[in-house]
Amino acid sequence: MASEVVVVHANETPPPWWDAAVFLAGPLPRSADVPSWNPEAIAHLREQWTRDGRLVVFTPELRAGVLADYTGQIEWEHRGLHDADVVLFWVPRDLESMPAFTTNIEFGAWYDSGKVVFGAPAAAPKNEYLLHLATSRGVPVAERLGEAAGAALAMIGDGSRREGGERSVPLLVWRNESFQTWYRAQRAAGNVLEGARLEWTFRVGEHREAVMYWAAHVQVRVTAEDRVKANEVVISRPDTAQVLLYRPGPTLDATEVVLVREFRSPASTPDGFVHELPGGSSREQPDPAVQALEEVHEETGLKLGADRLRPVGTRQVAATMSAHRAHVYAAEVTGDELAWLREQRDTAHGENDGERTWVEVATYGELRGRGLTDWATLGMIAQALGQSQTAGSVPL
Repeated sequence: MASEVVVVHANETPPPWWDAAVFLAGPLPRSADVPSWNPEAIAHLREQWTRDGRLVVFTPELRAGVLADYTGQIEWEHRGLHDADVVLFWVPRDLESMPAFTTNIEFGAWYDSGKVVFGAPAAAPKNEYLLHLATSRGVPVAERLGEAAGAALAMIGDGSRREGGERSVPLLVWRNESFQTWYRAQRAAGNVLEGARLEWTFRVGEHREAVMYWAAHVQVRVTAEDRVKANEVVISRPDTAQVLLYRPGPTLDATEVVLVREFRSPASTPDGFVHELPGGSSREQPDPAVQALEEVHEETGLKLGADRLRPVGTRQVAATMSAHRAHVYAAEVTGDELAWLREQRDTAHGENDGERTWVEVATYGELRGRGLTDWATLGMIAQALGQSQTAGSVPL
């Protein structure tokens, strides 16, 4: 498909699909004698959008010209701000002819969204606070409108085709593998995403550019029930890879398993720690088996070869709370390895000060009898040991 730019003015209905969307935010003139910056921004975007696909530009100006009644388009603006892949702020600060009070409110609402570009002429007054907020959150900053348009398109990249309710999922989440995993499952079940509103992201990286966690209020047509479910939020994070290290005992309850104890802020256990299988996730490592081996070494100090891992399976961890899945593996350890792991109980492991883990060894019966291990972890252990029973490595 050829390159295309579609401009959507205030209160107009957007097209049914697009590959990218930019919302123009910033002070607008309150007089016909003052030129607006929106047409220049649109011209820059037209010139610089050379990729195949459709770029939609939302401008809060009426197609007829000067903005007349702002109150009638508030909902239109809010929807466009949420749907856009990038919100391009241009704040010239001509305070007499182009007030910016509304802009301050909008920027305060969106500066930490991960989809904002901030532009302002170098000589524009009273932008110090907005610039501070922008730089503190890794927001691209430009002093020329053409550069701001270029920064917006750089964030978009090649874009991605979305239609219908998909348009409400901005690229920073649409490109996230955890979102696509959830969405593929919904489509495979025959369900339809009719709308969404991104509520929150937790981002990491040097410039907080990578979405680690996200939450979206979604409207899903449940085809099997012929109804729309619109009262829930989907939360997700990258899938995890976790490993059960175990040593068979004379009975299933006597089988010894290895956990790691780690302080995690959500823990509501009696000791304030989580007690879980070694494991975790990575933005750089797409192979869960490789990730599993790396996590075992990092969190326990034990280094295993790939041939030691036995796949247990992949399942969602907590289906009513998070869409992410766990890839579970098992590895039978030797008596010497188990003795060495016991000796690690007073040695802290982990990648850095943000992750500190302590090795624990307990029998399956002990884990079932005490309340420190959560249901998800206990279920992973039960599934892995159940498979080991079938294979004959754990006594019945």
